Amino acid sequence: MATVSTTDVFQKNLFAGRVLLCSGGGSGICRGMTEAMVRHGAKAVIVSRTLSKLEKAAKEMREATGGDVFPVAADVRKPEQVEQAVAKAIEKFGRIDYLINGAAGNFLAPFENLSYNAFRTVIEIDLLGTFNLTKATLEHLKASKGAIINVSATLHYKGMPFVQHAGAAKAAIDALTKHWAVELGPYGIRVNGIAPGPIAATEGIKRVVGENMTQESIPVQRTGEIEDIAQSTVFLFSQGASYITGVTLTVDGGEWLTSYPPGYPTSVLKPTHSKL
Repeated sequence: MATVSTTDVFQKNLFAGRVLLCSGGGSGICRGMTEAMVRHGAKAVIVSRTLSKLEKAAKEMREATGGDVFPVAADVRKPEQVEQAVAKAIEKFGRIDYLINGAAGNFLAPFENLSYNAFRTVIEIDLLGTFNLTKATLEHLKASKGAIINVSATLHYKGMPFVQHAGAAKAAIDALTKHWAVELGPYGIRVNGIAPGPIAATEGIKRVVGENMTQESIPVQRTGEIEDIAQSTVFLFSQGASYITGVTLTVDGGEWLTSYPPGYPTSVLKPTHSKL
C-alpha cells in the first residue's frame, strides 16, 4: 500500500514565508524532507560538501515544486564552513525558521575491522555535524522561534551488529534532542527527531541490507517510502505539533519491535572496509 502525498494531507501554503536549512538535503531521505517543505511554501537551503551535486538537486527540486531551493557547499564537520553556510542562507533569505540535521555516514563493518579513523569520521559527520550546524543557526532560530528535526535511526534500539559507529552517533543525537528541547524551549524553539526504519530506494538500505530486504517481518507489511518521512517532517514542523518537543519519532512500520531488518546479514558478512 503506497503512502499518500503530503499535499493531500496538509495545506499547500502551510510554511509560506518560512525558511528551512537542511544538511544532507541534496539526496535521499533529507532531499525528500526538503522537497516536502518546499511543496508547502517554505524556501530551502540545502547543505553538503559537493556543490555540483547540490546544484543539480536544487534545480530538480525547483522544477518539481516551483519553489525556491538554494544550494550551499559546506562540510558540517568544520565550524567555520558551517558558519559561512548559515551566513549565506541569511544573506539569501533573511531568516531561518526550521533546521534539519541530516548529514550522515554509514557502512557495514564488524568491530575488529573498523578503523580508528572510520569510527571517528562517522561520529564527526553525524554527531559533531549536528552540534555544529545547530550552534551556528541558534540565534536565528531564537529570532524566529523556530524548530529543529534531528535525523536519527533505529540502529541503536537493538544493538544491531556491524553499525556500532552510526548507532553510537545516533544514540548521542537522540540525547541532544532531549537536552536541547529542555534548554531551548524557553526561547520558543522546539526540538524533535525522526528515526527512519528501512526506507526503500535509499543509499542506507543499499549499504546496510542490499537487495535482500523483504516485508514479512515488518508489522505493517510494507517497506517504508521517503514520503513516509516527509509526512512526519511536515507534521513535526507544523502548528499541529506545537506542544511536541524532545521526542524522537520512530517511522518504521513497527520494524524495530521485531528482530533485525529483513535480509540483514547477521551471520555471514563480507564487510565493507572503509577507506577513510
